[in-house]
Amino acid sequence: MDFLVLFFFYLLLMLTVVLLWCVCSRIHCLKGLVGEGTQVISRLIPECLQRCVQRWLHYLFHTRNHTFIVLHLVLQGLVYTEYTWEVFGYCQELEFSLPCLLLPYLLLATNLLFFVLSCVTDPGTVTSATEPAFLQAYRFDDVMFPKNARCPTCDLRKPARSKHCRVCNRCVHRFDHHCIWMNNCIGAWNVRYFLIYLSTLTASATTVAGLSAAFLVQVVIFSDLYLETYTDERGQPQVVDVIFLAQYLFVLFPRIIFLLGFVLVISVFLGGYLCFALYLAATNQTTNEWYKARQVPCQCCHPQVKPQAFQNIHNRGVWRNLHEVFLPAAHDEKKK
Repeated sequence: MDFLVLFFFYLLLMLTVVLLWCVCSRIHCLKGLVGEGTQVISRLIPECLQRCVQRWLHYLFHTRNHTFIVLHLVLQGLVYTEYTWEVFGYCQELEFSLPCLLLPYLLLATNLLFFVLSCVTDPGTVTSATEPAFLQAYRFDDVMFPKNARCPTCDLRKPARSKHCRVCNRCVHRFDHHCIWMNNCIGAWNVRYFLIYLSTLTASATTVAGLSAAFLVQVVIFSDLYLETYTDERGQPQVVDVIFLAQYLFVLFPRIIFLLGFVLVISVFLGGYLCFALYLAATNQTTNEWYKARQVPCQCCHPQVKPQAFQNIHNRGVWRNLHEVFLPAAHDEKKK
């Protein structure tokens, strides 16, 4: 069992590195660095292996598939299996509050509900039937979204704030991004479900991390480990420090330590992304618009190119912006 925990832990680290590489490769200022790194690696790896990796990366990140949905459910299953198997039972023995111990399960149920809603809800596909209504939803700024622009793939007029998703092969109203974990685009009609999903997932990871850490702290306190001494390799008595406590707890509860480390890392990443997503919602921006607004040519490399000024003309205040995100039907009805 410990081997499986180690295997999945390092698999998660590798997956995180791949995702971070994909994000960095989209940043304009880092494209040159990524390109140079790719050239160096291409000289060391056989061409057949490169083609195989490219096919797999294209399948994973540029085609609709259920790989990351399955991976998402497997990871949640592993975390909650370990939590139920060890943390929950040990915390009951230490007389932790039962509502606190059951809170992760409530968050899990809510999270799975909004995960399903985010996956199956139409994000706002632009079709010949919905095109007239979507064209009236937002004003064109003639900078990022020019008037009378047409999508060459869908052969439809592009409403303001829409974008054609190459993965789903459709234009999406108020396009935010394509989420591989949902196997779906995040747009006007499902961004509210996505935000609640992200909030409950962050809260779930943070709660599991807090309960696991609280259990380990109680173990240290009840056993008076912090008052003990130990003999080092030179035969000298030493006071127990944090490093020794961590090593000792790892020997006693290796799976709980790995669980705590994993959910702590996930909590930090999810918390940062949640703050960014809420900032975009509060300022009435999408991830696509935020990225395009900052995709300015480097003045050192292209001094002759003058960046276009972009202003967020859709920002109407925090409460109105959040109302538009969480009640899009009421917003579109008001526009009509």
